[in-house]
Amino acid sequence: MTVRISFSALLRIKDDDGYVLFHSPNRPSVYGPPGGVFKYYEPVMRWLERLGFREDRFPSGNDMKLDLRGFLPTRSMRAFHRWFESGAYREDAAECLHRELVEEVAEVGLPGLAGDVRGLGFAPVRTVVEGPGPVPGKPYRQVRRFEIHDLLTTSESGVRLRAGLVEAARDGDAANLILATAAEIAQGRAGRVLVAPQSAFLIGERRLRPDLPPLS
Repeated sequence: MTVRISFSALLRIKDDDGYVLFHSPNRPSVYGPPGGVFKYYEPVMRWLERLGFREDRFPSGNDMKLDLRGFLPTRSMRAFHRWFESGAYREDAAECLHRELVEEVAEVGLPGLAGDVRGLGFAPVRTVVEGPGPVPGKPYRQVRRFEIHDLLTTSESGVRLRAGLVEAARDGDAANLILATAAEIAQGRAGRVLVAPQSAFLIGERRLRPDLPPLS
């Protein structure tokens, strides 16, 4: 049997009861927390291939190379988990969030904030592991891991980035940012836009809404 895995780090940026959510470029009118899938490094590539790992990429392509999102034989899951927990030849959460934020602040129309990303610190909030469980209409099971981190505002860069994102989301200065309340996250909708189901992990340990239909 085959298992699809997706291991990611997500960033919680909170202002009172509001959470900053970014528009997903791959899903029109869907907003979710910044962050993304961990990447692995080339020295472990052949070992992952021997486990039977196959990357799962969206049609958009090369920026998803070396993502820890793909397919494994069930028999390889124990060895894969041991390797991931070791931290060897893969991004840690800080590396993943730094890389993703540089890309995502530009995508939402605020490239001027990218200079503040390098000095950011993060604090772990929770880790949620889902599965292995069935995927409707698919011939495989799925395991997903979400590491949620808070943005630390103990540095000037952290204060500036948080303030810039919150202000843009609240005032509508960036069309690709929203400030969603906990109630809107639980409902799965903020005004006319959809809130991605994984956003629920910003406020708790369980998914509150079903998955959106897959892209393919």
